[in-house]
Amino acid sequence: MASTLFSPISLRGLTVSNRVTVSPMCQYSAVDGVPQDWHLVHLGQFALSGPGLIFTEATGVEPDGRITLGCTGLYDDATEQAFARIVAFMKSVGDMAIGIQLSHAGRKGNTVAPWHGGGLIEGEGAWRPPAPSAVSYLPGWEAPVPMDDADLVRIKDAFAVAARRADRAGFDTIQLHAAHGYLLHEFLSPITNLRRDAYGGSLEGRMRYPLEVFEAVRAAFPGDKPVMVRLSATDWIDGGWDIEQSIVFCKALKDLGCDMVDVTSGGLDQAQKITTGPGYQTEFSHRIRAEAGIATMAVGEITDPVQAETMLRTGQADMVALARGMLWDPRWTWKAAVALDEEIALPAPYARCNPKLRATPFVSRT
Repeated sequence: MASTLFSPISLRGLTVSNRVTVSPMCQYSAVDGVPQDWHLVHLGQFALSGPGLIFTEATGVEPDGRITLGCTGLYDDATEQAFARIVAFMKSVGDMAIGIQLSHAGRKGNTVAPWHGGGLIEGEGAWRPPAPSAVSYLPGWEAPVPMDDADLVRIKDAFAVAARRADRAGFDTIQLHAAHGYLLHEFLSPITNLRRDAYGGSLEGRMRYPLEVFEAVRAAFPGDKPVMVRLSATDWIDGGWDIEQSIVFCKALKDLGCDMVDVTSGGLDQAQKITTGPGYQTEFSHRIRAEAGIATMAVGEITDPVQAETMLRTGQADMVALARGMLWDPRWTWKAAVALDEEIALPAPYARCNPKLRATPFVSRT
């Protein structure tokens, strides 16, 4: 019986060749928002290795929307041209779909790269990030600037402009980042959204701005290309955002034309209490898929091809995503094909690497 993991999936006008996704992974290695040769090699290694879909890292829609000074952006011609170069190279060596994760860091912005200790940037280059409310991320941190009406419009428009740039750069899909404590997640959670206007208070109010941003992105991106959302299904904190609210939000996203939800969790606040383990977030994906009636992507400690196949075959998700697993083994997709006795296209110079792999050589389009 053919595997589900290596079956194609169609989202609008895009057909993805298999259900393996490379998750967005921050590299903190850009210069003024511009991805560098590091990103070309980092993403290029995955392009050679057969996943159906590859996402770039969280990419700020404005300079103050980045997490660190080393984060990528998509807000000017230089950033657009650099991404276009990388996308063109990836498509020249592998037959995959390429997506970009558009993001705004909100109160988690203006931070130092993790290998330099994290913490706030001070002095040159520092900024005071915008957020729904003046709630600091960590004790002792300066509070973010509560967004006024002009900020709401400016950032929503920045998402739309970035979506148009993404299309010009050659991206096949967009993932809107509403997870891990960044701006759109901050609007959703009652822990970080203390607003008393139309964008706070009730669940309807807290969902309003993320839904408006989604609408703006969907309208700005070609109708035959899918738009997805990455969502933290729960804050893992009592009284915070939870799976029941997530299901309501995902129903609203579906009504607005969202094609898939990448279901993750946590990241809003360090008060979270998470017990991790293989597939620990899959239950959330399963519930959203069943109860909101929308396609989902499962992520989180998915490491084994049989595990991934089981998730898909039993209806827990429509695609699976790997992050650290791909960093550890960029050839994971090849090995999964061997484990599931499937054919997979390889670049012609690599097709002889394993005599047990029934390969269909992929010839570079350059």
